Amino acid sequence: MSKKRIYLNAFDMNCAGHQSPGLWSHPEDQSHRYKDSEYWIELAKILERGRFDAIFLADVLGIYDVYEDSRDAAVKQGAQVPVNDPMLVVPLMAQVTKHLGFGVTVSTSYDQPYAFARSMSTLDHLTKGRVGWNIVTSYLNSAAINLGLDKQISHDTRYEIAEEFLDVCYKLWEGSWEDDAVTLDKKNRLYTDPTKVHNIDHKGEYFNVIGPHLTEPSPQRTPVIYQAGASKRGRNFAAKHAECVFISSPTKRIAEKYVKQLREETKKVGRDENEIKVFSLFTPIVATTQEEAEAKYEEYKSYSSYEGGLALLGGWTGIDLSSYEPDEELRYIKNEAIHSAVEIFTKIDPDKKWTVKEVAEFVGVGGIGPVAVGSPERVADIMEEWIEDTGVDGFNIAYAITPGTFEDFVDLVIPVLQERGLVQKEYQEETLRGNLTGSSQLPLSHPGKQYHRSLQKSL
Repeated sequence: MSKKRIYLNAFDMNCAGHQSPGLWSHPEDQSHRYKDSEYWIELAKILERGRFDAIFLADVLGIYDVYEDSRDAAVKQGAQVPVNDPMLVVPLMAQVTKHLGFGVTVSTSYDQPYAFARSMSTLDHLTKGRVGWNIVTSYLNSAAINLGLDKQISHDTRYEIAEEFLDVCYKLWEGSWEDDAVTLDKKNRLYTDPTKVHNIDHKGEYFNVIGPHLTEPSPQRTPVIYQAGASKRGRNFAAKHAECVFISSPTKRIAEKYVKQLREETKKVGRDENEIKVFSLFTPIVATTQEEAEAKYEEYKSYSSYEGGLALLGGWTGIDLSSYEPDEELRYIKNEAIHSAVEIFTKIDPDKKWTVKEVAEFVGVGGIGPVAVGSPERVADIMEEWIEDTGVDGFNIAYAITPGTFEDFVDLVIPVLQERGLVQKEYQEETLRGNLTGSSQLPLSHPGKQYHRSLQKSL
């Protein structure tokens, strides 16, 4: 078994149910409290007690309305709607923790980089350097039409916009303000040296931003870059920009294939192949004994929503599954949704054929990822096996019920993993990037670092 350190994120969303449609109806589930500050405060304390590296906050900007060409199934079953803004809960959790990081999902398709860069710098200041940005390009057509477009932008064009969006942000975060621009010289009444604050003068195809950045350099300058695109175009984007990549793979074979492809592409763009940490979606159902865990899993499945699962799958794949018979095999159809979500169940693993019913039931607890059911030792064994067999670096821990799944994992599995030397017993650094890499700043090999003013002077 591998003894490399396992990195851990908690996977949540500012809504009820998240990856387990229908489980909000379980008597012990508290996800309906997502709109209460106390929920996030309590969860943050649990995760820091378990020495999680971060909480990874997903988000969508539209309603899942592909299934039956209607939003009714998603609304009725609470399938990621209603949903609140993920950024606004970060200060709540930062206030009661000292080390837990916060990965926030924000789309490059509908935001403006100038304003967004200020928001992320503000969060990085307020958290003392514990913020990451999960870059998404958005896949719901319902979001596009509510944000001023006639229809969803094509898949690959969204990534072209994202490339330029990042260039603007890198210039603002890394190059606009020099490290020693802010002097706070009260004697000479000089707050900031104006010669050390620079315009970025960006003129591109999608954005024109003169600058300068509105915010002085934060502890990390650039937030930790997360990315979750598993399509060919998304993988290329991740190889260039990502520091952490999130994948949703129902089988080890699919995960292993993706990790190998990502490592190869990372080398091609001149970065160390191990510079990117890959996190796999993972849902633990754990109890003190194997029998108790299996009984718990069966109980959870009885609360899952088949209709809610089909609503989520419709949004993820862009395919209206109401046109399929339950026992019909899911077929690959290319569209403008998440390309990888369709490929996972149709193309990547040729030995596995999925029917619509199988897919809907599979995502009923934990989404498009493995569910590990068992005693603490068994769940720890499965995690080790995934690390060894697939090459992933860690896991995005999803919940069946919350905070119960997280509490069970922290109280029962974390001690086993710590005893095996697989997860940290204490945090090593103050910032999120520091805990992940040992340094608060972008590495020299990262494309964003080229915009840092000190490096530009030396060229």
